[in-house]
Amino acid sequence: MTPNPSATPRAALISAFGCYAIWGFMPLLFMGQAAVGFDSFEILAHRALWAVAVAGLLVVLAGQGGQVRSALTNPKTLGWLTLSTLLIGVNWGLYVWATTHEATLEASLGYYINPLLNMVVGLWLFREKIDKWGWAAIGLAAVGVLFQTLALGRPPWISLVLAFSFASYGVIRKRVPIDAQAGLLVECLLLVPFGLAWVLWLQHTGAGVAFDNPVNTAWALLNGPATVLPLALFAWSARRLPLSTLGFIQFLAPTLQFAVGVWAGEALTPLRVISFAFIWGGAAVFAVAAFFRHRAARAALKRSAEPA
Repeated sequence: MTPNPSATPRAALISAFGCYAIWGFMPLLFMGQAAVGFDSFEILAHRALWAVAVAGLLVVLAGQGGQVRSALTNPKTLGWLTLSTLLIGVNWGLYVWATTHEATLEASLGYYINPLLNMVVGLWLFREKIDKWGWAAIGLAAVGVLFQTLALGRPPWISLVLAFSFASYGVIRKRVPIDAQAGLLVECLLLVPFGLAWVLWLQHTGAGVAFDNPVNTAWALLNGPATVLPLALFAWSARRLPLSTLGFIQFLAPTLQFAVGVWAGEALTPLRVISFAFIWGGAAVFAVAAFFRHRAARAALKRSAEPA
């Protein structure tokens, strides 16, 4: 379905806000699991293990089983999805590690950078144009990364790896002819053997905590819907909302992640405040420019619809 620039259905807006809110509060899920004894690798294993069940259910409900079978039997498609699986595995793993090791603020920076990085990737790979406001947003973000480097005493590698891995993942998924939910199921199927093997090993050695009591098991099972539901909501809303609208809403997730990091007591030094001020400035320029482009597109569409 092609997004209608003249309308933003309420259900699609609720869906978009819902997916970014879930992503924004996701650190609380991982922090909660860490508090009862999960380490980051066990959390990641259970994400892979239980996400496949939820993703499979959504594919069945959407009637996309044929796409999954086609992807699994097409070497080229399967090869691309294997690469995307590697990238999303790195992204998930690092994000879980960051949010359970007092690095949620640095992780949130990565997701502020991501949409600005997407513009650079679009210029490089797809010959998309960047206007002066786009370059201004990218420049502000670059200064923000510099100040973050000064604040941390090292490059913000967590932010950069999260941003680059997710941007690369998006490029690959853009090129693979498969719907979001079917593609996610294939990725989960590729990850599940590693997740299952790790869970079995933890249980065999007595190092796992997921099945120690019903509360821990509930924490583990939550990883399935928490991983798949926001992706499904995003895929549904992205088909019904203009990209400029999503451009505004997407900054909700890192803003909530930032708030969670501050709430958790992570250090917010003056240099880090300056860093985020530049990043927020870049995000604001990006969002405002997207708004004016969308308004101009609506006006042009309205003029073209008027009788001559």
